[in-house]
Amino acid sequence: MNTTPDDKSIQVLKELIDVCEDGEQGFMRCAERVQRPELKQLFEARARECRVAADQLASLAGEEHHAPGEGGSVAGAMHRGWVAVKDAVTPADDELAVLQECERGEDYALHRYQEAMQAPLPPAVKDVVAHQYEGVRRNHDQVKALRQQADMQKGA
Repeated sequence: MNTTPDDKSIQVLKELIDVCEDGEQGFMRCAERVQRPELKQLFEARARECRVAADQLASLAGEEHHAPGEGGSVAGAMHRGWVAVKDAVTPADDELAVLQECERGEDYALHRYQEAMQAPLPPAVKDVVAHQYEGVRRNHDQVKALRQQADMQKGA
């Protein structure tokens, strides 16, 4: 059984590397915008996890990876552009808005990992992608819960 990624698998890995780099940049942006130290630390930790995941995928793909902050996808760049526009019209301390944008980014990452899980990948690659998918799902669920909590607090 072949465990070396083929061209199709490498393409899937490159797309996931972009997703991880988008996540890294997105979480760092969120960390810059929140006031609460525990949220800042959470977002910074998630950014580091995204960097580790990108590095791990790059290693599997046999790729030289980008330095932190240099990579990402076109969709991620558009999302960051939208976040920048929203930043200009949203108060800096609007935690709910930050969490909403973070959740939107995590929705995208979760979707991309779900797609990758359907691709025919070598078993060793599939194992890594599956493990990372679980981390993305946990991040998504945690951000969603934090957003729901902030939404309820703002509405109260």
